[in-house]
Parts: sequence; structure tokens; C-alpha cells
Amino acid sequence: MDIIEFVLIREIRGGKFCTKPNNPLNLCNQWQNKKQMKKLYLLIFFLGISATVFCQLKSNSFEEIEKLQQIQKRKIIVFIHTDWCQFCQRMKATTFKNQEIIEKLNSDFYFVDFNAEEKREITFNNHVFKFQPSGNNVGVHELALQLGTINNQITYPVLCVLNEKNEIMLQYNNYLSIKDFKILLEKLLL
Repeated sequence: MDIIEFVLIREIRGGKFCTKPNNPLNLCNQWQNKKQMKKLYLLIFFLGISATVFCQLKSNSFEEIEKLQQIQKRKIIVFIHTDWCQFCQRMKATTFKNQEIIEKLNSDFYFVDFNAEEKREITFNNHVFKFQPSGNNVGVHELALQLGTINNQITYPVLCVLNEKNEIMLQYNNYLSIKDFKILLEKLLL
């Protein structure tokens, strides 16, 4: 067996060795380039995933909001909805998927996505709110009633805006389109 059959080529840049039988320098470089291309594709893939994650609407719990307000004061937007409300589901699928709205909500407000039929106890503003059953497996949460009742009734969806002191600034109980929601956000930032 001839020693020349195995050519040992040292890659100067990476300091790696490429051992291939009868391998001229360009084949070793092609082999290294394929590895680099795979790494590049993986990097692009992970950057694409992380960009998608950053463009999602950040929803906080009421308990998280109290801690966040101690760090940085912001207005709170509470979206009160139910699973059976068609207008609520449409707002979730359209208004709250708009990139401009997501960016504004994430950067300038604290957002709470609150199901009015939530059954867990919620502590907010030094008060414990509970689910109030009104029949077999139906009812409404006390906090939804507190924040969403307008003229002695609650109609979904409800948008409730609280100031930095957790006081109600605005209540609106109707569907808001992307255009109308953008206008509302602009007015809230003034």
C-alpha cells in the first residue's frame, strides 16, 4: 500500500485535519463548506423561530401585573372574554394578531387576556376574587364582574383599561376592529 493514498491536509483557518484517500485540497474545502452551510441553515432557521416568538402578544396574569407595576408603571389593558363568544374569538383572531397592535401592547402597556369564566381564585389589588357559579358548570368570575360591568350588566367582549393605580379609566363592551383598536391605543398614550 502506497503512503500517498492517504493525503493529510491541514486546514489553516480552522486548524482541523481532513483525512480522505486521494483527496486534493479543493475536495477537503468543499467538505468543510458543506458543514458551514449546514450551520448557516440552522442559524437562519433558529433566528426565524425566535423572530416569530418575539412577535407574539405578551399576556400577563393579574398577580404578575402587581409585581411589574412596582418595576415600571404602565396602563393595563384587560380583555375580558368567554370561550363561547364569537365576537371575542374574532378579536383574538384578527385584532390581537396584528403586528402593530402586538408591538404597541407589548412595549407600552400590560395586557391581560382574561376568561370571564375562569375558575381559579385571583388576587388583585389586595383582594381575592373567586368564581361565582350560577348553575351547572356555568358562572362568572367576580373580577370579570368588577372590571366588565357597564350599566349593571356584562356583555362580551369587554375591554377594560386601568391606570397605573389600577383604577378603571375606560370600559368598552363591543368588538373592536384593528383600525379602531389602533386609534384607541393612540389616544391612551396621550
